[in-house]
Amino acid sequence: MKIPSSIWTLLIGIGLTLVSLWYGQNHGLLPTAASDEAVLVDGLFNAMMIVSTGIFLIVEGVLIYSAIKYRQRAGDNEDGPPVEGNVPLEILWTAIPAVIVIGISVYSFDVYNEIGGFNPHAVHEAPITQNMSMKMPGAAFAQRAGTALAATLNDTQPSTEPNLNQEKSDEAMQDPATAAVRNADQIPQKRNAPGVGVVSPTIGPTPEKADQPPELAVNVTGLQYAWLFTYPETGVTTGELHVPIGREVQINMTANDVIHAFWVPEFRLKQDAIPGRQSEIRFTPNKEGDYSLICAELCGPYHGAMRTQVVVEKQEAFDKWMQEQLVASKETLNQAVAVNPADLSPNEFLAPYTKDMGIQPEMLHQIHK
Repeated sequence: MKIPSSIWTLLIGIGLTLVSLWYGQNHGLLPTAASDEAVLVDGLFNAMMIVSTGIFLIVEGVLIYSAIKYRQRAGDNEDGPPVEGNVPLEILWTAIPAVIVIGISVYSFDVYNEIGGFNPHAVHEAPITQNMSMKMPGAAFAQRAGTALAATLNDTQPSTEPNLNQEKSDEAMQDPATAAVRNADQIPQKRNAPGVGVVSPTIGPTPEKADQPPELAVNVTGLQYAWLFTYPETGVTTGELHVPIGREVQINMTANDVIHAFWVPEFRLKQDAIPGRQSEIRFTPNKEGDYSLICAELCGPYHGAMRTQVVVEKQEAFDKWMQEQLVASKETLNQAVAVNPADLSPNEFLAPYTKDMGIQPEMLHQIHK
């Protein structure tokens, strides 16, 4: 009994769907998920893997089937039949990818919004509005737009809007430990210009926590080739990030020299640290462990060595570590004051004490004193 082609198509479709669903959930390509935000990102990634696996199997299956069924037989030297096109088929293979791309785009935006990436309350009026374009001739508007764009990018355009980057920088610099490692007085703080796409990157609180302050704030400074972490509440400075499990952490970042990128693969979050801008990223760690913090932006010849550890631990362990840092800082300061010879330069003097902070000695010359 010959099975109808429609039955074969149905069975193959069911098989491809089951294989795609299984592989999309069991691909094993991602590291451990260690934050609340990671679950959302993993869901999006798995959905894309399901779709990609199905498309791959269909395309490769058709290619292999066609190569076998329609291969040239021995002694067959005739040309194949001319095929000019198939409009319904072309519409179908154009419409299906379009629907898939739109669906993934909507899903992606929803995930981005859920992890705090979209904050409609932070959108300001653009420097160049649509009303201006209606009132000006084309050439005059283009000239005005180009001038305004250049002025905005150079941060020289007068504006009555508050400089949010400057405000955040001033707030961070109120912490003496942060002020000691940042070159904020040497790097002008740029104005945000949403109308031309120039803003400080921010992944803020999730919608349900939009009205709540972060449970822990940490100021992060990137420099070639190290990360420095300061805790404003205690004044502790360290080269290794410690955070308590289950508490929302707000990272306030900037860079002293070039663009760096704060990336912890297990958190599924990445944020740029930019000179002259105050970046923000929030996350809630939910799994204890030591995770690598990697700079994901090419920042110089030793970029590959710019990494440190993020330690997620219980609240008791975090409090103990913080107390140890406070005691160690006090003891180190007392010892330094007692033994500092007058003929040592600041870099030479501080070098023996950087190990406790996890800072490479050769980075000292880049820290603002």
